Amino acid sequence: MECTVRWMGNDAGMSFVAETGSGHAVVMDGAPEAGGRNLGLRPMEMVLAGTGGCTAFDVVLILKKGRHAVSACDVSLKAERAESDPKIFTHIHFHYRVKGKQLKPDVVARAIELSKDKYCSASIMMAKTAEITHDFEIIDEA
Repeated sequence: MECTVRWMGNDAGMSFVAETGSGHAVVMDGAPEAGGRNLGLRPMEMVLAGTGGCTAFDVVLILKKGRHAVSACDVSLKAERAESDPKIFTHIHFHYRVKGKQLKPDVVARAIELSKDKYCSASIMMAKTAEITHDFEIIDEA
């Protein structure tokens, strides 16, 4: 895996463009009080978003492979950070909302556990420094 992060220069304040090996780009920026112009995600927001994307991907894939009728999945993450540098994540709570037809709570819970314990590299890495908690709700699609 490769990524190049490039500062956009003095005129852009603290904006950076990250270009990945898969050919995609995303803008990151700092907070205005740190010289940023609020043109993109903060780098730590990007880490949190990537973690949410990783686990949501797993949950959907696990449910689909099990031939469960999943039609939507989103995960809201709330993170707390250390007060002093390095301001690492110290606690992250994941709230999953999974929508589908006749999804059973034990099946959804198992998909989340498999993501948390085996497949989601990002959340497993985060668990090295942060307490990870989660809950979920199922929205039945009639």
